[in-house]
Parts: sequence; C-alpha cells; structure tokens
Amino acid sequence: MSDILLDIPDQIESKRLIIRSPMPGDGPAVYAAAAASLDALRAFPASMPWAMEEVSVDSLETFCRQSRVDYLARKGLTMLLFLKDGGHFVGVSGLHKLNWKHKQTELGYWCHSKLQGLGLISEAVRAICAFSQQELGLRRIACLADVENLSSRRVAERAGFQLEGILRNERIAPDGSLRDTALYALAN
Repeated sequence: MSDILLDIPDQIESKRLIIRSPMPGDGPAVYAAAAASLDALRAFPASMPWAMEEVSVDSLETFCRQSRVDYLARKGLTMLLFLKDGGHFVGVSGLHKLNWKHKQTELGYWCHSKLQGLGLISEAVRAICAFSQQELGLRRIACLADVENLSSRRVAERAGFQLEGILRNERIAPDGSLRDTALYALAN
C-alpha cells in the first residue's frame, strides 16, 4: 500500500492534551511560544538549528503549512500540542524521517518555556509513541538529544526510551563546535 493511502487521524488526545496536525492559521500561536522560549531553544543550537534563525509569524506560519502538507503526504507527522483546559499552546512534537518500509522514525519535541516542568511533553511523547506503535505499526522510534540537554534526555527516559549510545561529534553547531548526541530508542 502506498504511504499516502494510510488513514491517519489529524488529532489524538492524552489526559491533558490535544495533539494535532498543524493547520493554516497556527503560525501566530507557535510564534508566540517560540519567541518566549528562544533562550531555552537556543541553548542547544545543533538540536534546534531553526531557532538560531530569526523567527517570525510568517516563518512559523510557513512551517505550519508545510508541516500540514507533509502530514497529508505522510512524509512527516509534526504535531502541535494544546492544553484541553483552555486551549493554550504547549509546544511541538512529532515524527520525522519516517521510514514506512522499515517501520521506523525519529521523534522530536520542544515546549513553551513557561510550561516546562509540568510533565506535558512527557505525556505527549508517551501518547505519540503509543499511537505510533499501536495505530501506525511503527516498530522503532529514535530520539536524538544533545548530550548536555538533560531535560530532553529525561523526557525520553520517562517515556521508556533506552539509551543506545553517545554519538561523538555527531552534530555541528552554528558556531562550528562539535556536539555529542545521546541516541535513545523505543523498539518493540
């Protein structure tokens, strides 16, 4: 079956979150969170290279629209996270580098800095991983975090990912420095 024929819902839910595909018009909410969180996002430039660029409502609206196209084409499943109670934008997660043939992908995430420490990203990651394995049939989900990004690493560990190793000098930061990456995986 062609990837494009896969029936994938636009939205899933967890206890506290609505997790859904980006839609046209989501750019301003993503921009507000990204602008408020730039210091945290820029702390690990090799992991978040897009945050090193100047972010704008237009650039993040473009991101949302392109992510929607990729979602529909089954090339990537970026998901926006919103609180059920009040609808506040929480952050972004999703599946990247989807390989339908080998049933594997990579997972990424970031959170509005004002909502960090509440377990919302861990909740979203668990829900996305369960959905990915049970509904999409993915057998392996990798998560790559800067070795010094302890918060991101803890999210992966809380979601059941196992550390497979440290990839030395795996990424190059915008300043040219080499960064080590912790490779985690959730495999069934």
